[in-house]
Amino acid sequence: MTTWVLLRGLMRESRHWGDFPARFQQAVSADRLLCLDFPGNGELHAQASLTTVEAMANYCHQQLQTQAIREPVQVLAVSLGAMVALAWANQYPDDLQRMVLINTSVAPHNPIYHRLRPGNYPALIATMLFGSRRQREQLILRITSNLHTKEQGKEIVARWIAYAQENPISVGNILRQLLAAMRFRAPPYTGKVPLLLLAGEHDHLVNVACSHRLAEQWHSPLHLHPTAGHDLPLDDAAWVIQQVLAW
Repeated sequence: MTTWVLLRGLMRESRHWGDFPARFQQAVSADRLLCLDFPGNGELHAQASLTTVEAMANYCHQQLQTQAIREPVQVLAVSLGAMVALAWANQYPDDLQRMVLINTSVAPHNPIYHRLRPGNYPALIATMLFGSRRQREQLILRITSNLHTKEQGKEIVARWIAYAQENPISVGNILRQLLAAMRFRAPPYTGKVPLLLLAGEHDHLVNVACSHRLAEQWHSPLHLHPTAGHDLPLDDAAWVIQQVLAW
């Protein structure tokens, strides 16, 4: 049985994938697809977020046991979710068959000013901690997505606000997830779990130089989308699916 696990990034929940999971599952002919929410996000918003990426990886391992999944799974992960996938592959290599990492960045290979573009610091701090839900979701869309019309953007933001109202994330959990991302240092990549890197060349949140550096460091294939931003599955789901199928 083929199982894919999808992991989202900071402050995001499984519904932020939109229709990507259904399209992806059909395209890759997966028998089973799991979109995991980390504690503090989505339906788990009332729980305290974990403060280390390694603890998040352990949580993913436990979810496989809960779901009685015994065969190795394939993972597609974005941003913070990709960091978790790296830790998961290091802690439980027999859990994973392969992984696709999208627009990620990690210490010690990537400097902080590439991992989070400095031009975003003031808006992120002010809006994430003190802004309204609408302001927060508008900012997230602006810095993570490129390929949508004005009307599409309004529809996306409205949908995300509804998610935030139903499953509100606390400021404390935002800070815990930021802490986990900032303190994580990638373990040595052994190559035991095959790895594909995908990145958007116009990522306004994370410098694409991070993906170039990781591909060089890990001798892994890297495919670049010429116009997409940080949220590649949102900007061009078909392209992401095509790259995975080709790989």
